[in-house]
Amino acid sequence: MEHRHRHRRRHRRWIRLASVFALLILTTGRVGAHEEYVVDDEEDIALGEFFSESLSDPFVVGPLVAGALVVALLVGSYLLVRPFQRDLAAFRYAMREYVEYVPWLLRISLGIPLIGAGFSGYFISPALEVDLRLLQIALGFFLLFGLATRVVALVGLATYLVGVVIWPTLLLQLEFVGGLAAIALLGSGRPSADHVLQRVAGSPGTVYRRFDPVHERARSFQARIDPYERYLPTVVRAGLGATFIYLGVTQKLLQPGLALAVVDRYDLTAVIPASPELWVMGAGLAEAGLGIAIILGLFTRASAAAALAMFSLTLFALPDDPVLAHVALFGMASVLLITGGGPYALDSRLERLEADAETEVADATPTEATQS
Repeated sequence: MEHRHRHRRRHRRWIRLASVFALLILTTGRVGAHEEYVVDDEEDIALGEFFSESLSDPFVVGPLVAGALVVALLVGSYLLVRPFQRDLAAFRYAMREYVEYVPWLLRISLGIPLIGAGFSGYFISPALEVDLRLLQIALGFFLLFGLATRVVALVGLATYLVGVVIWPTLLLQLEFVGGLAAIALLGSGRPSADHVLQRVAGSPGTVYRRFDPVHERARSFQARIDPYERYLPTVVRAGLGATFIYLGVTQKLLQPGLALAVVDRYDLTAVIPASPELWVMGAGLAEAGLGIAIILGLFTRASAAAALAMFSLTLFALPDDPVLAHVALFGMASVLLITGGGPYALDSRLERLEADAETEVADATPTEATQS
């Protein structure tokens, strides 16, 4: 009986910690935007001056340290108590049912922003007004239809990489690297024009089969690349995590004047009574920390869910932040929610440690045979 009460107290304590952590993420996530999209001018403050003032203010350092301790305590409590295991297992099982739609999800997530950029007159990033309408619209529609998908994804990736050399501003949409690389790895999936044409070309007696120049080559290439498709979550983790780290560090911590201008424009200190410096430091560190967790594959699905919550809050809290700039991020976070961490993720290591611990406990527990 006493053990049951202790177990319940642990559950209640874990729920309270989770609530505090959620509040921390939600409040700092509100400024998790592409700052250059919503403000034209930044406040006049030197980087050294900002850090010296912020790190000497106990009302900035204190909440940041407290937030880090809450995160560490939350993670430790979860690993110790392991609550909601049946719920999480059911959730993972349900997510696995959507794996076949991941290629479609990625194609939509990258195709729509490209089409929107083409019709709006900017090149990938709303901060870069370069008119490449026809190229982007063509790439976007090919991705949406799933026609020549891998080739189009590679062309799009090459276009982005050439563009980022010429216009470094494109780094604001760094997620395009991971997203397009993931599509090139995975292919079109279903539903797609590629799948339909392959079926027609693979059917005996069809007229199209006689003229299709790529069917056999596509099948051969697919057979060679199949063993590597398991690395899709790793590619998406790297792309999404790197984007979070870049935005958190460069758009907030290294450009505090820009982030402070966002806080001032939307009067965020009235939403949560915290200093502007705490808003900027908290948001920058939260984004960078979330990016590191995603790259490492640590609590991947929970990190992806936190990312989706941050994106959603940003769209409501900062109405001037363009929606199309976040569609690819939404799609990639949703992919990780479906697939989990995949290869080279710390989640796999934690699962193995948990399984080993359960085996040791089972081996150490006396059975009726050993007792007799």
